[in-house]
This record gives sequence, structure tokens and C-alpha cells, in this order.
Amino acid sequence: MSFLVTYYLSRILNKKFFDNSGEPLGRLKDIIVVFSDEKPKVIAVKTIIDKKVRILNYDHFDIRRIQNDYVIYCNEIVDYILPENTNLLYLAENILDKQILDINGRKLVRVNDIRLVKVNSGSYAVAVDVGLDGIFRRLGVARPITSVLAPFKIKVPGRYILFDDVEAVDSNTFGITLSKPFTKLNTLHPSDLADVIEELDKKSGKAIFESLDEEKAADVLEELETDAQVEMIESLSIEKAADVLEKMPADEAADLIDELEEDRAELLLNEIEKESSDDIREILQYEDDTAGSLMMTDFVSFKENVSVEKTMNYLREEKPESDSIYYLYIVDEDERLIGTVSLRDLVIADPNMILNDIMRKIVAFVYDTDEIDSIAETVSKYNLLAIPVTNKEMKMEGVIVIDDIVEDLLDKRKTE
Repeated sequence: MSFLVTYYLSRILNKKFFDNSGEPLGRLKDIIVVFSDEKPKVIAVKTIIDKKVRILNYDHFDIRRIQNDYVIYCNEIVDYILPENTNLLYLAENILDKQILDINGRKLVRVNDIRLVKVNSGSYAVAVDVGLDGIFRRLGVARPITSVLAPFKIKVPGRYILFDDVEAVDSNTFGITLSKPFTKLNTLHPSDLADVIEELDKKSGKAIFESLDEEKAADVLEELETDAQVEMIESLSIEKAADVLEKMPADEAADLIDELEEDRAELLLNEIEKESSDDIREILQYEDDTAGSLMMTDFVSFKENVSVEKTMNYLREEKPESDSIYYLYIVDEDERLIGTVSLRDLVIADPNMILNDIMRKIVAFVYDTDEIDSIAETVSKYNLLAIPVTNKEMKMEGVIVIDDIVEDLLDKRKTE
């Protein structure tokens, strides 16, 4: 691919274009690109001819650089009918001055200009300019400023992001039809994606959230601030909201449902599958300041006579969440807690040993009715990553992981 001309959108917008004899034909108002496996390719231009808007075929346009300026020629005026349901973007209307997501930088940035390149196979949008240089270029002062700063060996900072590394997220782009909207968002960590959604306007944030699959949406919902969680869940249909809540840990879902209006909360609990709904209802029965309100009901327990090998095989098959297997909990025939096995001890143990041979007699636990304030002291004293929660008969009810304890303490400090 041989590069012929590199140009910026700001340098050709609203410029006159001419026929081959130099007679003006109209003004160029926008560039239209189509997304494919390659870079966004220019296929048409939006123009004003005799005070009427016309979409013309870009194949008949030629952009030349003459004496540090760009001159646009059109050898034939050919209307272009834009195909429906394709990945089309108007660069000025949909991207310029809009917020986009820098995938690598994991943050929102504003597009100041767009860099295009003309090569043998056509013209392509290759990068967005989000630096100061783009702003000065738009204002028409880039060259004077560069000249003034040159004697001091100061350069105007430019910052470009390749189109491969950006995602359009501004609500103003949602009127266009993209076959694979927001496909790059799945590469972001849920906490980064939550930050992005909270920075956007409600319409944009909702559109992005609804584009996520249920697993990803649940992970992102956990990372949102409480007000944003409630707003997001209330904006969804009961069916969609229930599907997302089912993918969340029961304790997180319970905390969120507890913030909702009673009628909507009941509708959601009735829509969620029974097993998950029962777990959530169980947690909701506890007072806010008790261990039961903070525990997760997903935990891994075994009988003491199970072999290490069978235990490992079970974990490989079931693939439980990482925070539910800090420890394995050993229970007797009546489901009463009698010991724990750390994941480390399990991995290094002889496969033929049974769990009773490697378990530690339970030394730390909390009752489901214990106050939350006392849990942090116990966890700190025994240097635990998680602590089991039992009822008064010592039957396992759930587990509290250290992350939830820290989060609860931080939330309390914010409200003090």
C-alpha cells in the first residue's frame, strides 16, 4: 500500500470543490465511511450543490495538496445511494467533537480532528486527533502558533488514536446502524467500563449497558455506584433486569434490590429464577448491620471423608467463582461447620488423602446475626481472606469475603 496523500477532515470541511477546468461545483459538508475488516473506508461525500444536499460517489473525487493547501476536484457528479443496515458513519456528524472511548487508555476523550489517508486502493480514516494540535488546526491557527514556538524548540503536543483502538459511545451516534456496536467494550475490565458509563450521559450509558451480555452487565453493575446501579436497573425491562441480577452474587443483588421501590423489587424477585430468588430473599431478611446481610451464599463445602483427588476433580468441573474458593468448608452429616481447607493445602496434598487429614479445625467464624463491626477485627486477627457465617446451630449459611468487608467500611466512612 503506497501512501499518496495524508489530510485532516478539518482542512477539507466546507471547502469548495471544482471540476477539472477549475469551475466551482459546490461545497463538501461531510465524509461518509463504511466499516469493514480494514480501516473505515471513504465511500461517499455529503455536499451542498445549488443549495441542495446531495450524497455523491467519492470515487469521482480527488484531493490534492497544492502549496500547503488542499484542493478538491470532482470529475463527474454521480449521486450515491447509501445502503441500509450497514456500518456507515458520517465523520463530521457522528465523530467530530464527540466523545469516544480510548480502549487502550480506558477513558473518554473528545475528538478534535480526524486524520485520513489516500492510497492506491482508496481513502481511509486512520486515526482521531485528541490533542491540542487538532484544536489549533480547527481554529486555523496551527501554523502561526507553530512558527512562534519554533525558535524556542517547543512543539504543540499532538495525540492520535488509531481507529482500531476507539469506540464511538456518544448518544448522537446511536441514530446510525452498526451491525456490531460496542464490540471493543468487552476488552475492558468491568471497573473501567463502569467508570466510562458513569461519565456518559444517561442515554449513552444506558445504550452501552444494554449492549453487554448478561455476564458482563452483571460484573459492570457490581462496580457502579449505588445511585447509578439503581438508575440502570430501573431503566431496564423487568425481564432484562432479572436476567442481569441472576448473574450477580446473591449478596450484591440483595443490596441492590433493597434500594428499589418495594413494588419493583417484588416484581424482580418473582421474575428471577426460584433458586436465586430464594437466596436473595434469605439475605434480605437480615438487618442491614448484621453478618447475614453481607454474606454471599455461594460457597464450596465438602464432607470430611472425601478424597483430595475427588475434590480437585469437582472444582475443575464446576469452575466456581474465584472468591468462593479462598477456602473449602468441611461440614458433618448435619451440615454443621467442622473445619476449613485452604486452596493451597488442597493443591499440594497427596491426591489419595481425605479432607479430614488436611483440614484445620474451625477457629474463626461469625454468626449470621453478629454485627458487621466485629467481623473486621476477627478477619484481621486471623489474617483471613474470607470468613464463614453460620447460624446458632453451626450450620453454614454463607461466607463473607474480605473485599466486601473493606467495601462496607469504606461506605461507612463516606457517610460519616
